[in-house]
Amino acid sequence: MTVRRHGIASKFNPIRSIRPSGGMLPFRARLPRPPIVGRRVPHKVYGRIGNLEVRLARSKGELKRAQRLRYHVFYEEMSAIADPLVMMSRRDEDAFDAICDHLLVVDLGAEEKGRRPWRRRARVVGTYRILRQDVAELHDGFYTQGEYNIAPMLDALGPDTRFMELGRSCVLKSYRNRRTLELLWQGIWNYAREHRVDAMLGCASFEGTDPRRHAEALSYLHHHALAPEQWRARAHDDIYVGMNMLPESEINTRAVIRSLPPLIKGYLRVGSYVGDGAVIDHQFGTTDVFVILPIEAINERYFAHFGAPDEYEQTVPSFTPQLN
Repeated sequence: MTVRRHGIASKFNPIRSIRPSGGMLPFRARLPRPPIVGRRVPHKVYGRIGNLEVRLARSKGELKRAQRLRYHVFYEEMSAIADPLVMMSRRDEDAFDAICDHLLVVDLGAEEKGRRPWRRRARVVGTYRILRQDVAELHDGFYTQGEYNIAPMLDALGPDTRFMELGRSCVLKSYRNRRTLELLWQGIWNYAREHRVDAMLGCASFEGTDPRRHAEALSYLHHHALAPEQWRARAHDDIYVGMNMLPESEINTRAVIRSLPPLIKGYLRVGSYVGDGAVIDHQFGTTDVFVILPIEAINERYFAHFGAPDEYEQTVPSFTPQLN
């Protein structure tokens, strides 16, 4: 979903120097570390295709590399407006980064440019930000709640329905192909199965802040992809933009489907719905729509390639993308 947008690194190392009897050299007692951004986490690989690998970011350094990729795509390629701090750091970051997991696609056969040989690292070419509901509830909720009122949906579905939010999706231009996108989906799907997620939510975007440019596409989504009532979130009243701009009879369905942003098209193909109303995101220069994907709505033909919801394995082998 293109939902998008610090890190809180606490330095809590109480260190004790101990000199036992017998003249042994002092050593530092290591205390357990809490799970914070910046800590290296276990190697978690969700899929591979050739030199490309999809996995979770394992350190603060890897998070920064994802943020630099987001800056390049959102601010340099697209129309996001950078404040002085963002321009100076050349990273897209916000407070949510510290509590999210960050899915990365890395090219193991390509090294970052401009780095000395002993500091070269595999290139980060794609990323997605993931926020689980149990983590969101310990902090300030989901990022999506800034644009859409999702509380009625969460209440209606009850505490037994586990959600996760997808956001800040981007891929380096030279890697924007079916292989990279399907590898990202492989990572998302295996993460969702690992954590027993029941539904994914977030925002996806049309480029530009004039919704009239997308009147036919927005109307198509309203008529053909509106979420069932219990899964439907509505844009907040003060930023609500109606999507029902054209009657269904005036929509050229084939032309609209061809013109949809790849991310939105991909979500619809898998089985996603959209919410009620669009929202203009002036900072990022986009027109956003709410996207919800109940696991139960996913087209079963995808399970043949990515695995059924209850078949997650800790070690995920490489796979060959075959989706049409």
